[in-house]
Amino acid sequence: MKSRNAAWSVFGIGAVAVSIYILYREFRRISFAEVADSLAAITLGNWALAICATLVAYAALAWYDRIAIQHLGKKVSWLFISLCSFTTYALSHNIGASVISGAVVRYRAYSTRGLTAQEIGLLIVFCSFTFALGTVLMGGFVLTIEPHIVRRLVDVPDWVSFSAGIILLAMVGLYALGSWRHFPPWQFKRFTLQYPRLPIVTRQMLAGPLELAAAAAIIYFALPAAGNPGYLVILGVFLASFTLALLSHAPGGLGVLEVTFLAALPELNPNDVLAALIVFRLLYLLIPFGFALIVVLLFEKTQLGRKDSEA
Repeated sequence: MKSRNAAWSVFGIGAVAVSIYILYREFRRISFAEVADSLAAITLGNWALAICATLVAYAALAWYDRIAIQHLGKKVSWLFISLCSFTTYALSHNIGASVISGAVVRYRAYSTRGLTAQEIGLLIVFCSFTFALGTVLMGGFVLTIEPHIVRRLVDVPDWVSFSAGIILLAMVGLYALGSWRHFPPWQFKRFTLQYPRLPIVTRQMLAGPLELAAAAAIIYFALPAAGNPGYLVILGVFLASFTLALLSHAPGGLGVLEVTFLAALPELNPNDVLAALIVFRLLYLLIPFGFALIVVLLFEKTQLGRKDSEA
């Protein structure tokens, strides 16, 4: 286990180092004054749409926790779940190592609502699985509709991309079938997949894609109309870049998002691409991070006040 964790750490550091190096080479041909001009060119209407997409994305993330709580058969208020989910993802997206940083926040919060350490552990795994399910479902959808999108990053025939999309969709279908037909738990080494109830699975298949679609829409709305390859392409590139960013455990996907988008969107002005990613980082990462810190401070102040009153 220690060697595996060390390997992931090395992989993450390596991914960030390579991304920063490539980004440095890209930046040598990019004018920051022109990036500022691209930011200024984004209309108020597109800013409003990007903000709405951000709100939808974080609402879907709160739905992750809500579905997990329902799966566990617990009752926690929507407001508490929303605040806990928002704080968890806002911090973990910026800090990196989302499983670890998210676990700390969730344990501190949900333990005050009577959930045991084991139940919180299951909740974390369930939320991570919901995200993975959404990624697989949306990835399969994009690859079957736009199989040529993979050639923006890797030179492979369209039939390979289309076949991969079908396989991804079949995996999601098998998961839904297992829930519907009450398949026994599927176990691989220490990993056990317990099929949830079909209504829970249905909600997972809605919440995961909704969050990813809304997050990608932030970048789409911030890009100019001229030369824009379309929402499905932006979604596909986002899925690839966000997955690589999570695998690297880089804080905020440092460098990974930029490198992937710059490489995958050659038809767009690099300044416009970077401006759109700045909007994404501002709305999806930095502003929520600031609010999350305030929520943590207020929560800890409330808990300290309760301990003083009970003493």
